[in-house]
Amino acid sequence: MPTPKNTILPLTIESLSSDGSGVGHYEGKAVFVPYTAPGDRIEARIAKDMGRYAFGILEKPVALSRQHIEPDCPVYRPCGGCCFRHLSYEAEAQAKEGFVRDALRRIGGLDLPVLPLLASPLQQRYRNKVQFPVALDAGGRVSAGFYAPRSHRLVPCDDCRLQPRPLNEIAGWICNFLQQNAIPLYSEQTHTGLVRHIFLRQGWHTGQVLVCLVINGRSLPRAQEFCESLTVHFPAVRTVVLNVNRQKTNVITGAECIPLYGPGYIEDTLCGVPVQLGPLSFYQVNTPGAELLYGVAKQFAALRPGDTLLDLYCGMGTIGLSMVRECKKLIGVEIVPEAVESARRNAAAMGAANARFLCADAGRAAAQLAAEGLTPSVVCLDPPRKGCDEATLNAVCKMAPGRVVMVSCNPATAARDCAFLAAHGYRAVKAQPVDLFPRTKHVECVILMVKAE
Repeated sequence: MPTPKNTILPLTIESLSSDGSGVGHYEGKAVFVPYTAPGDRIEARIAKDMGRYAFGILEKPVALSRQHIEPDCPVYRPCGGCCFRHLSYEAEAQAKEGFVRDALRRIGGLDLPVLPLLASPLQQRYRNKVQFPVALDAGGRVSAGFYAPRSHRLVPCDDCRLQPRPLNEIAGWICNFLQQNAIPLYSEQTHTGLVRHIFLRQGWHTGQVLVCLVINGRSLPRAQEFCESLTVHFPAVRTVVLNVNRQKTNVITGAECIPLYGPGYIEDTLCGVPVQLGPLSFYQVNTPGAELLYGVAKQFAALRPGDTLLDLYCGMGTIGLSMVRECKKLIGVEIVPEAVESARRNAAAMGAANARFLCADAGRAAAQLAAEGLTPSVVCLDPPRKGCDEATLNAVCKMAPGRVVMVSCNPATAARDCAFLAAHGYRAVKAQPVDLFPRTKHVECVILMVKAE
């Protein structure tokens, strides 16, 4: 029987859902309540009843568990970027390990050991990339921040705890410059104005900073003054770029970048792989965490000197290139041309003559390579959140590598894809969750599949 909206229910929170909400039960019905922790006893107000389950709002805490802590961010709840800032990190790690285990069992039907989660080396200030929308605050001043959940209403934030302080300080300085020089901000309603987003990157090992303004145009008023003053205040800034986005879209960046100062990119390293990062480069946002993740992938791949490694969805080539000295040949496949060019530059900078990168759809390239008779020893899959397409998985099975290493940012699609492999001659050996995104709901995992005897 449906529970009427606004009904107040007593609940004990038993676990966490994969979106970060606490889960309790009332008369057998699951009730999902954000900003709660396992062990909390609360009163919840029903917001929506879906029949077999319901969504609630925390009305009143009765007794909070030891896992529940005081959030350390003043805009934690209205911002919505973090969903676990009210939890101890130990509780968050336990929950994320559970997300991976549950997805593999429930969605994939896989019975395999799930190793204890590898925690991020940093739980705060770990992001090397910042994307701030800009708008006028209630007082009429230019502010940077984040959109509230399911809206385009700006929540001003001058010190995001996930981002290095220098990047937050640069964003604040840019807002002051825009304010003082009356540079118009973009309006989504009228499609007028100029500045849409502030986009910043920091090389984790080099300290170099890229500053990019996403604009509804091709030039910035007082651009020379902006660059000169910015680089005096922040000497780590190595390049300043305009990104042109004139589209009526929610996509942050456009396709064209115009350097105003410096080369248009910064340099860094990841697992010893040299990289050049521009505004459009895909790159893991947590460098120390990514180095842990790639280390696990390398361990699972267990390459030998005569092996061929096929790296599908390779991006800038960093996973494959981190293993290139362990194998005879590396072939990387990526559909984004700029990423493929970056991968080739990275390989050249390393002197990796045994690396080859193809610009193609992963499924089509894998099918073509299979038709050509390629028999890789190991295939590494690092797909986007939606997972692999069936053509890619079919081609992998046709090539019959001894090992498949799945690196995934979405345990649900990873479980689905590994179930496909398991139904086509592969055995799931083990999974390693890795936390690249502390205080958020996201978790990475690496899964090893081996060819069944």
